[in-house]
Amino acid sequence: MPREKTTAGNVFEDFRVGQTIVHATPRTITEGDAALHTALFGSRFAVQSSEVLARAIGLPRAPLDDWLVFNVVFGKTVPDVSLNAIANLGYADGRFGVPVYPGDTLRTVSEVIGVRETAKGDAGVVYVRSVGSNQRGEEVLSYVRWVLVPKRDLAAPTPAPVVPALPDAVPANDIAVPAGLDVARYDTAAAGSVFLWEDYEPGEKIDHIDGFTIEEADHMLATRLWQNPARVHFNQHTAKAGRFGRRLVYGGHIISIARALSFNGLANAFKIVAFNGGRHVAPTFANDTIYAWSEILDKAPLPLRADLGALRIRTIAAKDHACSDFPDQAPDGRPHPAVVLDLDYTVLVPRRN
Repeated sequence: MPREKTTAGNVFEDFRVGQTIVHATPRTITEGDAALHTALFGSRFAVQSSEVLARAIGLPRAPLDDWLVFNVVFGKTVPDVSLNAIANLGYADGRFGVPVYPGDTLRTVSEVIGVRETAKGDAGVVYVRSVGSNQRGEEVLSYVRWVLVPKRDLAAPTPAPVVPALPDAVPANDIAVPAGLDVARYDTAAAGSVFLWEDYEPGEKIDHIDGFTIEEADHMLATRLWQNPARVHFNQHTAKAGRFGRRLVYGGHIISIARALSFNGLANAFKIVAFNGGRHVAPTFANDTIYAWSEILDKAPLPLRADLGALRIRTIAAKDHACSDFPDQAPDGRPHPAVVLDLDYTVLVPRRN
């Protein structure tokens, strides 16, 4: 009998703790990818936009946007981890490594670090740590995510539950500062803001004001750009029979929009070094308009660095709801009905010398 040459993707029974998955299709990132990322999200962070500014602070050239790197690394995992996912439940312990530049080739390897069947027994949660590396084997990104995937056979044996212990946040001592980075010549006028690390305080909330309406063509182009084949994002023929009757916007698309919107208020938060946790609170669809606000959770100096500090930020994205009232939780403790993203991450910001 001939072997099947196609795959319908993995389900809960196909995962086991300790399993290593080498994902296919290494991807060489080009200046064209960077231009498409700008076209899709309009991000204005100056270090990623200006070769001149990037070189002035010790980088060889303008690095690629950190969430572009995330989207590429994430996209590699989808065929093996979440092609059939019911939901992507959360992220934790995300650490950005060496910067990525046009011409670098990225690949991803994942390890299954936890499994847990649901109470109903028709699905299970799978925890994976995915590591993206460049052509030199240098780590560019490591993160944990967990996804809800269906079972193929409801009578299949139930594995012993393993739920990994995950940190609340990446410690400041573990932050990877790019080699050679020296912000003594950082140009706040070029960056678009005079506000530096000292100007932010824990508890401060920032309304990023602007709104971003998602076009159907935008999220479809992005999903293909990141080589993300999850059916819920691109196959309307099957999506119309699902719970929502239409394609969902890929979660990384919302993260990228929220990051671009955060420029208005956080323009000097030029480098993401970690994402501590996050979840997609509700689905997003084409024609939704995304707004965002951020809260400064914490601030910390970096070891042996008088020129840089770290800010831990929580960014909330909401759809069709301006964020001047900082939507977060409803009176019953549940998320505000407009909230679609809750992301906790850490950034580098120049300090005032």
